[in-house]
Amino acid sequence: MTRVRRLLVCAVVAWQACVASSLSYGPPSYTLPGAFPTSLYSSYYNDPTATSAQPQPVVSDRVLHKIYPPELTNPNNLPKVGHVPFWVSMIRKIRTLSLPPPPANISCKSQKHRSGGSAITITPPSRTTRAGAAKPSSKSLSSSRSLRPEQGPAFFVFLCQQYSLSSACQTTYGATSYGPVLTQVLANADVQGYDGQMICQNFIASSCPLPSTPPLNLTGWFSRPKPDPLPPAKQPSGQRLKVLHVSDFHLDPLIRHTRSQAAILQAIPVLTGTADTGFAWTLFTGDLVAHDPGNQMSRDLVMYTETVVYDLLKRTLGSGPVYATLGNHDSYTMMLLSSLGGALAKQFSWSVFPVCLSFIKWKIENIRYRNYDHVASLWKLERWLPQSVVAQARTHYAAYSVQRTDGLRVISLNTDLWYRGNYFNYINLSIPDTSGMLRFLTDELQDAEDVGDRVWIIGHVPTGWDGSNPLEAPSNLFYQIVDRFSPHVIANIFFGHDHEDQFSIFYANNGTEQNAQTALTTSWLGPSITPLRNLNSGFRVYEVDSATFDVVDAHTWRSDVNSFPGLDGQTEFGPSYVYEYSTRAAYGTNINWDANAPLNATWWHLVTEEMEKNIEPRCGA
Repeated sequence: MTRVRRLLVCAVVAWQACVASSLSYGPPSYTLPGAFPTSLYSSYYNDPTATSAQPQPVVSDRVLHKIYPPELTNPNNLPKVGHVPFWVSMIRKIRTLSLPPPPANISCKSQKHRSGGSAITITPPSRTTRAGAAKPSSKSLSSSRSLRPEQGPAFFVFLCQQYSLSSACQTTYGATSYGPVLTQVLANADVQGYDGQMICQNFIASSCPLPSTPPLNLTGWFSRPKPDPLPPAKQPSGQRLKVLHVSDFHLDPLIRHTRSQAAILQAIPVLTGTADTGFAWTLFTGDLVAHDPGNQMSRDLVMYTETVVYDLLKRTLGSGPVYATLGNHDSYTMMLLSSLGGALAKQFSWSVFPVCLSFIKWKIENIRYRNYDHVASLWKLERWLPQSVVAQARTHYAAYSVQRTDGLRVISLNTDLWYRGNYFNYINLSIPDTSGMLRFLTDELQDAEDVGDRVWIIGHVPTGWDGSNPLEAPSNLFYQIVDRFSPHVIANIFFGHDHEDQFSIFYANNGTEQNAQTALTTSWLGPSITPLRNLNSGFRVYEVDSATFDVVDAHTWRSDVNSFPGLDGQTEFGPSYVYEYSTRAAYGTNINWDANAPLNATWWHLVTEEMEKNIEPRCGA
């Protein structure tokens, strides 16, 4: 009872803090209806009011000019083997594979590249006992092997079984899954160098130590040094805007029984008091697509999900653009993206616009509709991005920069290009920016500095330490870019992926001195609409100054997932979302900070100091 009373007191305190804001909000809680909101769609393939099955709306893709068939989302017809990717046939071409230079930046400047050989030489993983001394582990093969490319998938299935990497080795690493992908990676990576060390460490971690991150050469990277002194800070207007942050939707149209995420979106305007006004803008930090096994996914299902979710965001959240970024699940097969040209790029013809057309020789009739074309066209269709930015997204791995008329520039990055789970990132891994995306980011930030814009950066997978997800070399370069352009240009950074309500602080000089004076900028990690295990569903609204674009307060709502099983067997009530806390009220009560000063990196550093002084649970903890 003591804990229950404390939680009730915390809820009251949090709600009082929300009411005290200069902006108005809705009720402290909202219970969703138990039935699917049938008014969202004009027609259905089945009875949308039934409780025994997932509603199957008739979804029309206005970009592709097609209606998705009912078989695509019928949970009774789950595929046992997924769509056979193009790269299955690619392994037969490795003998003659000759890759052109990968693009050093988006405009396709040349860069040194290692070409693949005629066969794959695979050195078994080994346990390193000291620097420079390696001994085979008990599970390793007795010697290196040279394999024909078509033997690659079978080898990876064997390796998976030897190291117990998966309970479904054939499904995960066989010829119709990741086996051909890994075959290509080993055929083109520097397996005797840093690429090979990182492959072993990341996928057979107990056998290989983490190698040192290659030194970063920034000579010539920045066109100008950081201004000293920094330009005068923009003065706050005192006018606050509401900005919504939602992440990790993970719509699963194949599940048999579900409480629709569409209903959750309908709750947001009610709770946030934006039903009549809409948000100034919304951030969606990636992962539209379900956490389903690869054999149950397909290209059509990915594009179906994109069509549905972006349409729902448009119709339920009201006015204000949505600035979206792609997550690691938002492709088929998930996580995979190659920034290289030639034959490696050709297999991504459906998902990667050919950045360097001179490198690619194929007939137009063999090109499938590309996923980056699809999402960019959807963003245009919903009138979230102008045509010039849409064209940029099509050719920049769905990354883009939109310069708003109010002095804010939003830069969206495709973080699959630094994601640890993207196998193709392990080719030329010592080069921190094989795609040119971080070159693109740097140039946009320099332009923003020149014209006096402030910048928000959005992405999916966070950089730095977040458990296991970002690769070291691109994270290092990203950190240096943030250091160069903070705090005068970069106002805030926003990520998703972790499904947790988190923040992180970027400090000057690689964080060698962490204090209030060296804190540069903050990255905000949003909670997820569809949570992982032991996490709640949630979303966040920022109160943003209209001139500085600093976050002045942040409000978080959540739904207790542990209560969901009790909703089964009835359709009157759905999940309840409740106001959880105000960031300023929960963490700033003991900090000497002006009531209208931003929740910037300095404020967050002071919060961490208070946390270190008092580790007792507090409201909002």
